[in-house]
Amino acid sequence: MKIVTAIDSFKGSMTSMEAGLAVTEGVHRVDSDVDVQIRPLADGGEGTVEALVAGMNGMKQEIQVTGPLGTPVVCEYGVIESSKTAVIEMAGAAGITLVPDEKKNPLYTTTYGVGEVIKDAIGKGCRRFIIGIGGSATNDGGIGMLQALGFGFMNKNGQPVPFGARGLEELETITDTYVIPELKECEFRIACDVTNTLCGEQGASAVYGPQKGATPSMIMQMDKWLAYYAALAKEKFPKANAKQAGTGAAGGLGFAFLTFTNAVLESGIKIVLEETQLEEYIKDADLVVTGEGRLDRQTAMGKAPIGVAKLAKKYGKTVIAFAGSVERDARECNEHGIDAFFPVLRGITTLEEAMKNENAKRNLADTAEQVYRLWRQGRTGKK
Repeated sequence: MKIVTAIDSFKGSMTSMEAGLAVTEGVHRVDSDVDVQIRPLADGGEGTVEALVAGMNGMKQEIQVTGPLGTPVVCEYGVIESSKTAVIEMAGAAGITLVPDEKKNPLYTTTYGVGEVIKDAIGKGCRRFIIGIGGSATNDGGIGMLQALGFGFMNKNGQPVPFGARGLEELETITDTYVIPELKECEFRIACDVTNTLCGEQGASAVYGPQKGATPSMIMQMDKWLAYYAALAKEKFPKANAKQAGTGAAGGLGFAFLTFTNAVLESGIKIVLEETQLEEYIKDADLVVTGEGRLDRQTAMGKAPIGVAKLAKKYGKTVIAFAGSVERDARECNEHGIDAFFPVLRGITTLEEAMKNENAKRNLADTAEQVYRLWRQGRTGKK
């Protein structure tokens, strides 16, 4: 008997690997001979570094970089030595959670630290990059990141423009004379699940600016500056296309990667499923187990568990999902490959108690045990 688990993190409670171990514990209470293969799962956002490092024999790295406000922050990223791959969440260096509410202002927040992380990984021999770009605090078009990698963004006096979107206002010249030479050897898979363009009504400034502290007048200004930046980039870098889907992601960081590096923007779950080679594990599985912290209609719209379910259905596998909580509209998940789903809460409790790591793991193990008993009975007739 072989079971494959690929469960997204229960954010604030369990990592992806901890959830897999909890299911394994529950199954082994019933049948210790079952081969449970635990695979990491993430969608390219929070938890991606943790999942891929744990599931692919990687190593975590820590580096002090320039945070979104220009002050130092410690960013954690992963290195998969076997493939010379770095796994980075841009939010670790330029995320909105690093900026207090009273200091949110995209005119000043920078992606410089993201470039510093990439540069550090290049120095450690990495030439492949998986980068999640969700949760940014920035709207600088990615020029901060590019400055850290050696690109020049100069004002009319030939001086580097300042950090933040306000730097785009002064921008007159883009240079690549001092770009670190190894960058041309690097390939970037960018986890990006938004389709916003760089500018316009559906652009970076208009759609995401407000949550980063932008006022209506700032939004108009930043949109204009980004448009000029894109036109200027096009003169020297032919790949520049401000109308391409995803260029508006992370305040224009998507545009920066596509224009100035060898990058592709892809669905986060697609990247993770391919990098972890989950399909190879599912092919000969008897049962596939997935899940996440909360199952609802949004899950059915293509979040990580549905990616797993679609892959499993390619081989006709039964798919069970567990979740910390389940909304009524989660039944839509049944139409997208999840055969049955189960909340793991075992009794009346506070949210704080339910979210505690030990409680969450115990609840999942207990639930998995009972569900496995039922599934085995239906499959083999054994009690």
